[in-house]
Amino acid sequence: MHEINRDRDETHPGYWDSPWPVECGGNRRQKAGFGRLDADSGTPTVTLVNNQRWNVMTVRRNPGEWYLGGTMPAFSGPPPFGWVQRYDPVSLKTLAESPHLPCGDHVWCGAILVHADGSIMSVNGSFLHRLDPDDLSVLCERELPVSRAHNGLLALSDGTLVTKDLRLEGQGGTTLTFLEPEKLEVVETMVLPEGSMGRIAADLKDGVESVYVPGTEHIWKIDIIKGKPEVADWSCQYRNPNSNSGRAWDSCISDDHLWIMDCGDIEGVRAIHRTLPNGRFDEPAGKLLSWQRPAPWVSPQRLLRVNQETGITDVIEPFGHKGGGIIAPPVHLPEQQIVIAWDSINGGLAGISTAGDLEVLWQLEARPTMQPVVFPESGELVINDFTQAQSDDLIVVNTQTGDLLSRVSTGSRIANGMFLAAGEDRDVYYCSTLSWARIAWR
Repeated sequence: MHEINRDRDETHPGYWDSPWPVECGGNRRQKAGFGRLDADSGTPTVTLVNNQRWNVMTVRRNPGEWYLGGTMPAFSGPPPFGWVQRYDPVSLKTLAESPHLPCGDHVWCGAILVHADGSIMSVNGSFLHRLDPDDLSVLCERELPVSRAHNGLLALSDGTLVTKDLRLEGQGGTTLTFLEPEKLEVVETMVLPEGSMGRIAADLKDGVESVYVPGTEHIWKIDIIKGKPEVADWSCQYRNPNSNSGRAWDSCISDDHLWIMDCGDIEGVRAIHRTLPNGRFDEPAGKLLSWQRPAPWVSPQRLLRVNQETGITDVIEPFGHKGGGIIAPPVHLPEQQIVIAWDSINGGLAGISTAGDLEVLWQLEARPTMQPVVFPESGELVINDFTQAQSDDLIVVNTQTGDLLSRVSTGSRIANGMFLAAGEDRDVYYCSTLSWARIAWR
């Protein structure tokens, strides 16, 4: 049996010693929390905050020390800005807040993380900020080399930060930017041959740290060799030019494979990134930005398993509905040899065996859109279900059987592709546009 590398089993040297210092809990984006919810034997409670902001993600520094980061959904009107809050983990009361953070007038979700030096890093639009962890004052500000929205922010093992701009097909190559963490000085930029929309993931294998980037046709692997990034001699073409399927979002790295879903560049995303500054319109955009619009292709939603060594790819279409689409990536549980996939546009949630050939084990009628959380110890998946009544619920699902263990109305009327995070006390944090929440089971 080969060794399974799990984010939750390691203290990554680029981050503060925390179980959730970065989106998805670690650079492999495995989205796995410690412990268990036991949601089927508990009573859920919801604490909801309506703040009229685009709430993106929460991260943890020390026990009880949590941060919320996001931007403003200012698609028209007054200029947007980024922001970070330190909050009480139970009441959600704001304990400290950053000043308005410049974003180059771009509207996109960005990211935050807790660096190994203890500071809070925030990327938003075309700016990166380093913040004091106590009062969230600005310690350093850096305008990034490319004036476009940036997506994802990771720390490498030596503390170097890496982020990337966003480009649709036909908009040129995506720029990866590497920065040292104290003064946020740019140490390297790299322009890939393709554009990229999804967030980056990273792994450390056999002493080599690698960053994986989902391009418009290929998955690109960038190896860090003696501190310098190099495009690896590794190939994975997951779609062909002029394909009937859409482009991939983020990878989940697990069990020596990359797990991705394509069909991510939906019409709302295309509308945001066809404008400059990204996401800024002269008039209110309205339904133009909705993820519920029909897909701009005919392909069903696909799940792809990509071998980290060979690039060989296995594909399954779990649902079969034409015009599939998603705004978040899948999650793999190596302990159970199960991957979870879904179709946001048509609806459908599925557990798929990865023990041999990809095989659907169960399906559940649900309409997920967001980055989930799994609790491997108890075999619980937490994800949203946007209902026919246009309200966003959280559901807890048995990962082996697909049984519904709990359903909770969040009180949110908007679903998007933002992040759930595993809390410290049988709870999760939920982020969406205009509101965010803590859901706990007792």
